[in-house]
Amino acid sequence: MDKKKDRSSSSSQSEQSEQKFHELIESLPMVAVQGYDRNRRVIYWNEASTRLYGYSRNEAQGKRLEDLIIPKAMREAVIEAHTNWLDHNISIPAEELALKHKDGHLVPVYSSHVMIKQDTGECEMFCIDISLEEQTQAKAELVRRASFDDLTGLPNRRLMESELESRLAEADRCNREVAVIFMDLDNFKLINDTLGHYQGDTLLKSVADTLKQELRHSDLLCRFGGDEFVLLLFDFHGPEGIHELLQRLVKALESKVQLHGDCYQVSASFGVSLYPHNGGTAAELMGNADAAMYRAKEIGKNAVCFYTSDINDRLVKYQQITALLRQALTNGGLELYYQPQIDLRTGGATSCEALLRCFDKASNLVSPATFIPVAEKSGLINRIGDWVIDAACKQLKAWQRTELAGVRIDVNLSGRQLTNPHLADQILETIEHYGLKPEQLGVELTENEVFGSEEDQTRQLERLKAAGLHISIDDFGTGYSSLVYLRKLPVCSIKIDRSFLHYAMENESDMAIMKAMVTVGQSLGLSILVEGVETEQQAKLIRDLGCDFAQGFLYAKPMPAKAAEAFMKLRTSRNL
Repeated sequence: MDKKKDRSSSSSQSEQSEQKFHELIESLPMVAVQGYDRNRRVIYWNEASTRLYGYSRNEAQGKRLEDLIIPKAMREAVIEAHTNWLDHNISIPAEELALKHKDGHLVPVYSSHVMIKQDTGECEMFCIDISLEEQTQAKAELVRRASFDDLTGLPNRRLMESELESRLAEADRCNREVAVIFMDLDNFKLINDTLGHYQGDTLLKSVADTLKQELRHSDLLCRFGGDEFVLLLFDFHGPEGIHELLQRLVKALESKVQLHGDCYQVSASFGVSLYPHNGGTAAELMGNADAAMYRAKEIGKNAVCFYTSDINDRLVKYQQITALLRQALTNGGLELYYQPQIDLRTGGATSCEALLRCFDKASNLVSPATFIPVAEKSGLINRIGDWVIDAACKQLKAWQRTELAGVRIDVNLSGRQLTNPHLADQILETIEHYGLKPEQLGVELTENEVFGSEEDQTRQLERLKAAGLHISIDDFGTGYSSLVYLRKLPVCSIKIDRSFLHYAMENESDMAIMKAMVTVGQSLGLSILVEGVETEQQAKLIRDLGCDFAQGFLYAKPMPAKAAEAFMKLRTSRNL
């Protein structure tokens, strides 16, 4: 009797334990648990399994494991693993799997397995599956972000470089060509500044969509960064085929780019390099395509330029000059020369223009026509400009102890310097640092830089003029040539370009234009300086026209500080 009670009690405890087990696994909403008999038929299916795999409990009950959630390719392996566990006690290891949902898609899970009642012959296998969908999606998103551009959805630089490397290896095996095309939108900074960064981003997305519509499936378009795109072509019929495709892209950008529902005209410059003709590695091809693209911009933008050895020579020269300028900024390779400006009434020289000179390691002079464009393009112009202002102020400080204490030095500013919002502050701080008066320093800007400047930049010039600096328009007459602007801008003088003086000697029309410049300028209270005076005849002409100052080889060439000091002392003392 007691044994019967013990057996009954043991059975009751087993049922209670099983009930608690079922209650426990039902209480885990994120853990899918399925129970299978020795024939792999479902004997248990919790609610989380329904959410994970789509089958209701009734639908799953009695069905075989391999017929429910096991993909076809895995079925034989699953059956074999289950049989080995039953017959040889080889447990199934926990692992990440992709199992099948009711609708057919794969569900990533972490699956572990437990075998119970194995000694009774009524063994049951329980599978505990935890969904990895969120982790998988997060992982996929990380992979996507590592390989694709967030803004345009195009492959990014990293994916493009990887694809190019593999395609070059394939092209080498198959003796085929590959084209690398660098594309840069023309004047995008102006568009971005005008419309705002949000609209600029919208325009970039529209550009990407427009380009994709014109390309074939075999073409790979990538966003390299900013407003630069790279196009890889693996199937084309020679340079002619590439040129035809790129002309299609040019036309599409001009007529199909959408912004706020309206067509927006955009232009771009394209540079092309070809494998194996223009490089054997991805880096060489990219660099050469980039160089060709910059050449396309130089020749007028909205153009296609194929890489040539001449472009390579230009690139090498550019890199050499850039390196030279960087070295010159630190090792004393820069020097200011000074060209006196002659007062036509007194013959004295109370001002001069500071002209930058650059020397290589062998002390050979590098032409400003060579290094100034490189300084502009490389972005070094701001550092060089700061050096020039500092050097000019240092020279003025040295001259304060001589008869030239009242001399003014005029320095040239570039348009890029003018975009620096702190330029006026920096100039005034440098003047103060050397204990100078603002009237001792002048700044010169070309006509296009002054007339094309924005309101904030104009305010900087106004501040400098209000502080006492002399502001001149250099090479007047060669740019916009709108005399109306003169009354609106904070300038003190205009420097008439040498070309007008040259032609005025031979042509009545040019003489009339020059007279008009002088008359209007002086009526606005501006002083008039004429550049490039080389003969006595020219000097007489500008005196007769009533010009105030002259600058040119007739009087003095640009010269080092000591020579300029001696010249101006002599010129002023003679008071010719």
